[in-house]
Amino acid sequence: MKRSQNAPVIFINRDGAIIKEFEKYTPSSYWKKGVFAGLSKIEKYGSYETVLYSHWQKFTDANLPGENYREQQNNILVTLSGENINFDDVIIDFSRESKEGNEDFLSLFKVYTGDNYDLSHSYVIGSGTEDMQLAHHLGVKCLLFSTEDEVEKIVAVHPELDGVVTLTTGLWSDITQLLVGHEQRPDRTAQVERKTKETQITLSVNLDGTGQGRIKTGISFFDHMLEQVIRHSGIDMNLSAEGDLEVDEHHTVEDIAICMGLAIKQALGDKRGISRYGFDLLPMDEVLAECAIDFSGRPYFNWDVPLQREYIGTFATEMFPHFFKSFSDAAACNLDLKVNEGNSHHMIEAIFKCFSKSVKMAVHRYPNNNDLPSTKGVL
Repeated sequence: MKRSQNAPVIFINRDGAIIKEFEKYTPSSYWKKGVFAGLSKIEKYGSYETVLYSHWQKFTDANLPGENYREQQNNILVTLSGENINFDDVIIDFSRESKEGNEDFLSLFKVYTGDNYDLSHSYVIGSGTEDMQLAHHLGVKCLLFSTEDEVEKIVAVHPELDGVVTLTTGLWSDITQLLVGHEQRPDRTAQVERKTKETQITLSVNLDGTGQGRIKTGISFFDHMLEQVIRHSGIDMNLSAEGDLEVDEHHTVEDIAICMGLAIKQALGDKRGISRYGFDLLPMDEVLAECAIDFSGRPYFNWDVPLQREYIGTFATEMFPHFFKSFSDAAACNLDLKVNEGNSHHMIEAIFKCFSKSVKMAVHRYPNNNDLPSTKGVL
């Protein structure tokens, strides 16, 4: 299983997508061209669960008796496993009964019609009518080893299948480019709203942005610092916050930190392909700031910043460690911040800039890499 919750799924018809439509059992020649490279790329770079299926009922006993079919199926799975290609599920209809339509066959996929799977980003890969019917039944897109002319002929007989096919091709490379090409990777965006009796906050992020956004907290110096985060992290962020500033800035600052941490955590998703670790040294006149961050799934915070003033402008400096601690807790990350003594304004601004550049490094997603940056297998 590639993802534990709300996973997209690729349903692959063994016959027509992995091996050629059955003629006779000739292992040396029946593999679809490019299938090993294609499935390997999906296995390595994709975030999909994979389901292999086959519609045995379409073969007669004379062509492929059940015993021979099972032997062939086992050989196929063993060969693919030897290439590190494995499936999360295998669905085969071994029924010999005469059936009307595909209803009984389609019922075998019932488990995938619930809320545990992301069908909006799922696909059927096949070569004919039954694959289009399965895609239509599941409400997913269909990638077909066929031609547009053949699809038009099928739709003429089955008009309900119009629009089901997203791609017709004869090449596995076309399919893998669509499924795991860099431009097809999920957007890393999130929006968090937090409403309490003390604050009302809306915050959105795009980790793959260009450093654009708007900040409105009602605290001028804090706005200035969060604008540094946008500029130096490259993350797009829009923040609107209303809080009980007539009391003090504590609730507003804390809740913004919580929203910011939660938004980045959500946008990172399963964290596949990211750097995970980020660190930076940043000079600002007489001060040198240091930051190290690890989106490990575990919160831990260290603050070594010898501030000598209680306020910068009207902003209480004791709120800065509280902001970063609240962010660390919400984002579930290790965060270590340090700066030498100097002008308090320079110290804090250097910390925010250094933090921003460290986040940029840590959330960086490598092209064509879907590995989880952990030997534990989970973050």
